[in-house]
Amino acid sequence: MSNRLSKLAIIGTRGYPSFYGGFETAVRKLAPYLVDTGWDVTVYGRDGAVQTEDPNRDSRVRTKTTPGLETKSLSTLTYGLTAVIDAVRDKPDAALIMNVANGFWIPLLKIRGIPTVVNVDGIEWERAKWGRLAKTVFKLGAWFTAKFATALVADSKEIQRRWKAEFGRDSHFIPYGGEMTGELPVPEGQKHRGYILIVARFVPENTVGEFFDAVETLAHEYPVVIVGSTGYGGELDARATYLAEHNNSVTWMGHVSDDQKLHALWQHAGAYFHGHSVGGTNPALVQAMACGAPIVARDTVYNREVLADTASFVVADPEGIANALRQVMERSAGGSFDPSGLKNRAQEFYSWRGVCKDYDAALQEQLGALTQASQDKVSRP
Repeated sequence: MSNRLSKLAIIGTRGYPSFYGGFETAVRKLAPYLVDTGWDVTVYGRDGAVQTEDPNRDSRVRTKTTPGLETKSLSTLTYGLTAVIDAVRDKPDAALIMNVANGFWIPLLKIRGIPTVVNVDGIEWERAKWGRLAKTVFKLGAWFTAKFATALVADSKEIQRRWKAEFGRDSHFIPYGGEMTGELPVPEGQKHRGYILIVARFVPENTVGEFFDAVETLAHEYPVVIVGSTGYGGELDARATYLAEHNNSVTWMGHVSDDQKLHALWQHAGAYFHGHSVGGTNPALVQAMACGAPIVARDTVYNREVLADTASFVVADPEGIANALRQVMERSAGGSFDPSGLKNRAQEFYSWRGVCKDYDAALQEQLGALTQASQDKVSRP
């Protein structure tokens, strides 16, 4: 009997270890866990997008870099295609694919007999940052994913419901996890519970523009820390620059890849604004919960699913955002905010160990189905 490890290809992220977004965070947690459970893991990535000197990098995780076009509209498609072509040649036992834009290439894996588990992410074709063509591409990619993927993963129950209603496909519900942290030092230049925080990619559906409008008045009352950028420059980056240059109380840190620094910012914030409106379970929101940050969230079905009754909710209105953040800051400053409810919810429903265990089970299920199919083929007269 062969002792060969089952080979897994992870496709659709910027690589391992990378700190770009939620997919990359998930892979940093998931890849070493899967190695521990007996998988031979290869993570496909992009040149220059990984931090090979990261001290937490697990050397047992194999990495491969394939070429692509580094543009806003074509990067996912082109890097995904070259990674899939390489995987078709290598023929892993299963592939874990992130992002439905890679759905176009799933038929290549299917023809090769490689089962695919696809994290469908959010409803990309509803994101305001995409133009009509990009939205059409994502919707078509979702159709290919629904038709050809072996199994789907939805990171929220609402996303799960949408895919069942729109594409007739069931999915595994596997959210993102949060890392429970010990007591961290107060970020330099700040006071515990003394500042307002936002951590977000600068795109319209994250309510960044409305938050910046609120900061115009809030900056005269409280320190404000802004973490994030577009990654490509543009109007929102220019606004963040302006706010920081014209208000001594505003700090724009850009993209922060240091987990400890981010966790400390959440842990000591007086109010954290989470404006994400399209998507499922957001990794930053789960981590903010695990850190015990006082949260003001945009009122969406996704955010309510994650937070339940542990946060304040607002519509995308600058005045409403400013008022809600003031109220939360007053509670924080008065010492009446108790983070235990948020932390307990994160630990019970959104632990990384539980997330990784569920991914492993979904992948193992595909191996079992593949083995059964092979046995049926052999026994067929």
